[in-house]
Amino acid sequence: MRLTEKFHTASRGARRGVVRAAVLAVAAAAGVLVPGGPAHAAPACAATGPAAPPVQVAHLPDWVESIAVDRRGRMFATAYFTGRVYRIDAPGSAPVALTGDIGANGGIVVRPDGRLLVGTGNDLVHSLTGDVLPVSKLLAVDPESGEVTTYASGLGGIDGVALAPDGTVYTTTLGGRSIGRVTPDGRVDPAWAKVAQPNGIAVSPDGSEVYVVQTTVAPGLYRIPVGDPAHPRRWISAGASDALALPDGLTLDGRGRPLIATHASGQIWRAEGGSLCALESGMRLSTQLTYGQGDRGFSAGRLYRAGVDGRIYEVPAGAEPVGERTESARSAGSAGNKAG
Repeated sequence: MRLTEKFHTASRGARRGVVRAAVLAVAAAAGVLVPGGPAHAAPACAATGPAAPPVQVAHLPDWVESIAVDRRGRMFATAYFTGRVYRIDAPGSAPVALTGDIGANGGIVVRPDGRLLVGTGNDLVHSLTGDVLPVSKLLAVDPESGEVTTYASGLGGIDGVALAPDGTVYTTTLGGRSIGRVTPDGRVDPAWAKVAQPNGIAVSPDGSEVYVVQTTVAPGLYRIPVGDPAHPRRWISAGASDALALPDGLTLDGRGRPLIATHASGQIWRAEGGSLCALESGMRLSTQLTYGQGDRGFSAGRLYRAGVDGRIYEVPAGAEPVGERTESARSAGSAGNKAG
């Protein structure tokens, strides 16, 4: 067995045992240490959609790391343990494995041309060494045939992936501090900016700022000026009682407001007015959020949540008028991942 194959085999074993156990242990601790379960410090958001509970619309036999929807209303998901990319044609449809194990255990976004970009190396080994040894790849996947090609290489272990309106791609490495950047002409900078424990990521609708979730130590949300990446600005901090909330994936609503999935608190947060409010509660171990597109399948105006449990839910509380889904908000894709 070649050295690289041994390295990948070891990292897969590590992520299947250590990372999953760590996430569940921390989530459990959050429930034990806070009386009555995890604190729900974030106040409820003003309702934007129907007052109805989340509804399960799909289920994968794996930890669903990230989800994205194309213009035909088809959902694509990355599977953390098996490294596959799945396609789900409509709510209630059986997931179809589009690829085999290609290490696609990080974020996923859909390019304007319909091709998928997925992150690899979101395991314990690559995540912890990504800052000093950026060897992970961003893969391009054909949504019809499942054909896989390398879009970019030389990045830290890729957790979150975000696509800017101009085609620039940004990535996070959860086990380090690096925010990677890939320009449309193929230039790769694995350490374009630095944020501690970066996880979910998205780009502002006008492309001028990159939003990044810090998961642990001091959970919160950063804004990185595209023109001044050396000076990230802490935008919003989670409340003291949400120190163990483990915020994860990030997306934007039609008004450009960040929505954040959380592991331990079970809440979906929305950033508004310089603070966080809870759009939905009771959804433990959530990994990522995304809005639908098009007029069929996972359609426009509907918010979807994925999680460690493999279950994908529609979240009516996050629904919004279809007209609010601007092109820039759709393209400011994101993906987040595990809180390991």
